[in-house]
Amino acid sequence: MNTSQPVSKILVLDDNPAHAQLLKQWFDEHNLIALKVRDSSRLTAVLGTNIDLGGVLLAGDYGGSVEQAAEVAARIHAARPELPIILRSSGTNGTTATEQLPPAFANVVCASFDAADLSALAAAVDQYIFSLDFPHALVRGIAEITEARLGTLFDGVTVRRETTSVVRDRIIFGEVFSLIPLEGAWCRGYMLMQAQEDALLGMIERERAACEHRTSVAQPGFRDLNSLLGELTNLIWGAFKDRFLAVQSVREASQVQVPLLVNHKHRYISFGSDNPQLCFQYVLSDAASGQAVTIDQRFVFSLRWSPEDFSEHTGDLDALVESGELDLF
Repeated sequence: MNTSQPVSKILVLDDNPAHAQLLKQWFDEHNLIALKVRDSSRLTAVLGTNIDLGGVLLAGDYGGSVEQAAEVAARIHAARPELPIILRSSGTNGTTATEQLPPAFANVVCASFDAADLSALAAAVDQYIFSLDFPHALVRGIAEITEARLGTLFDGVTVRRETTSVVRDRIIFGEVFSLIPLEGAWCRGYMLMQAQEDALLGMIERERAACEHRTSVAQPGFRDLNSLLGELTNLIWGAFKDRFLAVQSVREASQVQVPLLVNHKHRYISFGSDNPQLCFQYVLSDAASGQAVTIDQRFVFSLRWSPEDFSEHTGDLDALVESGELDLF
């Protein structure tokens, strides 16, 4: 797997062992992480979790027949309509190619491929999962900026960054999030910062106790959490703007806007676009107390995406490194 590229998680629903090793090797070579449901009866429960997915690979005879596979596809589409479903044709004659499927089945499948020729799978992955090309400098720079700002807010914690991923899910992570617009010559969209409330409150309480050296510390509340997440968001946004949005074009007189939709009951957020999200997760842990909190960070370029116009301004960064103010990990 190419560690310099974002990965994407794929839910694989395929019971044929003859294809398992072939697909696993192919996934590893194409920056995909395969997840399998051990028991098909648990599929609905899995879809109800907060696992961020980029898509689904479904065998045309999953469950024993085309009819069973069609039922599974319908359940996936109803639960996660944003997820692309890629079909592996079954049979020697490709009997489950999309044009030969029942209309209700074909309507929820975005593409199909034959295991004997994976070129169609590669095309589908490029089109429906990795449809946006995120520059290496952008991915690297976001991580550097965020890790440095997390370090300024939480002393004495270890920051571990998980593998960057591309997700198509619209699931909200945790109970609290902040949202800030991003706008430049090459992009328009949003940065989303998310966290689980109890874990973050515990980290704030630990930080207060460490800083004030008290045995009794005022219990932090949700307003403290809101303040900290807002401060973190502003710090990252300012650094992102200076580094990646320094060169601006003349703003258009009229710009398209789309409404954001949040459904708290279903933990769902939509930015009005089919574009995938660039997702970073940072785990902050304190060895002394055993406390840990995960910060989920997403970039959604839903209104403009022109990577050919992307540019990075590193002059200030280089100067800070040379002066010793900043260290590169």
